[in-house]
Amino acid sequence: MSQFYNNAIFWVEVDKIKPNPFQPRKEFDEAKLADLARSIRQYGVIQPLTVSRKEIQKDEGGISTEYELIAGERRLRAAKIAGVREVPVLIREGLDDDKTKLELAIIENLQREDLNPIDRAKAFAQLADEFGFKHNQIAEKIGKSREYVSNTIRLLQMPQEMQDALSEGKISEGHTRPLLMLSDRPQEQQTLYKEILLKRLTVRDTESIARRIATDRVRKKEYLYSPDVLAMEKELTEALGTRVAIEAKENGGKLAIDFMNEDDLRVIFNRLAARLQPPPELASQPPSAPSESAAFPLNGAYSADSDSSQSLDDRPQQEIEKDENTFDPNSFSI
Repeated sequence: MSQFYNNAIFWVEVDKIKPNPFQPRKEFDEAKLADLARSIRQYGVIQPLTVSRKEIQKDEGGISTEYELIAGERRLRAAKIAGVREVPVLIREGLDDDKTKLELAIIENLQREDLNPIDRAKAFAQLADEFGFKHNQIAEKIGKSREYVSNTIRLLQMPQEMQDALSEGKISEGHTRPLLMLSDRPQEQQTLYKEILLKRLTVRDTESIARRIATDRVRKKEYLYSPDVLAMEKELTEALGTRVAIEAKENGGKLAIDFMNEDDLRVIFNRLAARLQPPPELASQPPSAPSESAAFPLNGAYSADSDSSQSLDDRPQQEIEKDENTFDPNSFSI
């Protein structure tokens, strides 16, 4: 009978199919579900759903049959929207334990690339924490590397608002590596995160800034800056709304101010001008726009494209797809 179930397709009423309680995917695009529902109305459900079957003894006597979804959540939801009464299912026996339900649901979503990075990370963590899977065991089941699994789970170390931004596509997975580099410096991490959103930093820009922060951290420990210098650096950063670095040398030093483009430079210039106290006879004169040779040293090494349609992940496709280096902050060199 088990072999018969595993190789035959049955038609089951949609109302009798319970959802998979271990479905790792938490969000479903309503527009895409509506498109799938229109297709189902026209052509029907082409690919069968996978379910498990249970026979339950009723209190009043007799037996009722229940079906629980293993794979095919989108098809089931779209079928309900389309008003379909029955859907084709493949009944799998011996797959009704919780671990297998979660495992199959994850694999189905991964094969169709339907999980966002945070849902994927939570699913991996659930397999590891609740069901005792080792990272290499998870990797073998999904056809990825152990590093891919470990680095994906590491995404859950980010603050909740950054996890939400990644789930919603406001930042890319490439942005998470430099952010995770700053896990031990939450203030710097938060500042960099806000810069990614406000200035639409690309992955390369974000990596450059994170490297510089790490370098500055080493430099400050080495030269033991006075508290006053560090306080001035922090105050300037907050006042100008951009990253400011004070670099001391044997004689004097250098003040570096980051800006993204000419508009950003004008904002910084106006904020600096507003903080200066001009003589009374000059108070009525508006500040002049900055020339190309500004009187203060500015670091314009970082650039941002104003075209919002351009992807912010500016790395080569080969690098994006390389599992081991996608999120791992440990592979980041200074």
